[in-house]
Amino acid sequence: MKKFTYLFVISVLMFGTQSCKKKGCMDSSAANYNDEAKKDDGTCVYTPIITLVGAADTTISVATEWADPGATAANLDGAIVAVMDNSSVDASEVGVYTITYTATNDNGTTTVIRTVNVVVNQDSWLGDWSVSDNCGGGTGLALNGSPNIIAGGNEEQILITEFLSGVTGSYGTAICQIDGDAITIAPASDGAPGGLGDINYSGFGTMNSNGLSFTITYTWQNTTPITGGSGTCSATYSK
Repeated sequence: MKKFTYLFVISVLMFGTQSCKKKGCMDSSAANYNDEAKKDDGTCVYTPIITLVGAADTTISVATEWADPGATAANLDGAIVAVMDNSSVDASEVGVYTITYTATNDNGTTTVIRTVNVVVNQDSWLGDWSVSDNCGGGTGLALNGSPNIIAGGNEEQILITEFLSGVTGSYGTAICQIDGDAITIAPASDGAPGGLGDINYSGFGTMNSNGLSFTITYTWQNTTPITGGSGTCSATYSK
């Protein structure tokens, strides 16, 4: 009898323990996830799943065209829900921008963010430019007024072609190192117009945050006999 009573008590305790297990949604990705639940009761519900088109972290050159590739959203049952975008990117100004995508269904709202970095990089420096300067021309540092900039041997190098202005046209190439919006022109030497002496120069400068102009301060020496000279000057390059 005692043995029967003991087994009965143990059975009641075990049944009671099992029946007291807290039920609820045990899927941590569900909107109604219950971290105290010990048994899943099949009640899980879900907010929309948002999928970005393209990378979540994007870098673009300032002053270039860029279109938001957008995002898609769906419920787990496959029904399409709308995605709202309440942010904008100003590709004409250097900065870090965020685009926030949201989608809502009866179970709540999902939010996903894309970061767009608008920067000055090698692409920002390339192309045709016009130059205004106080570098003297003639036997000073005679800059060509409409040089073309092309890519150099790596992403940190650009070449200002048709750099100087001579008697019969433009000539010379300035080799430049870039670091974001900073530019450094390596010391170089080109023959002065007419073959009389040399023009030695170096420089440094900064690109504006809109990517449409930059200014370089030059140090130069023109060794043309009698009429040559030396000094510093500045030149502004504009698109």
